[in-house]
Amino acid sequence: MVAKRIVVGAHYGLRDWMMQRVTGAIVAVYTVFLLAVLVMQPTLDFITWRSVFTHTWMRVPTFVCLLAIYFHAWVGVRDVLMDYVKHTTLRLCLMVIVVVALVAYTVWTVQILWSL
Repeated sequence: MVAKRIVVGAHYGLRDWMMQRVTGAIVAVYTVFLLAVLVMQPTLDFITWRSVFTHTWMRVPTFVCLLAIYFHAWVGVRDVLMDYVKHTTLRLCLMVIVVVALVAYTVWTVQILWSL
């Protein structure tokens, strides 16, 4: 007897596993990079902090790191919703809310990083 497979739209497997590992690695590398940049500063006050982030060489890696965090969050939250929210309409509504929030965070990130 063959069990009937219920397709729920999830993307299980290697792709999600790889996305979590790659985004985690990006955040880890950025953390080391940020610590190295901050250690090389003579003082750590607001003026120094702000001046570090006025350079494109710091804004781009920061933006990439935050994008990695947002993708990492999406995969994790989506998996939790797929596993624990069984009502399809509620799950879809919650996923839309999460996507809208993550897109808003991305726009806010651009606004903050490029308005310095």
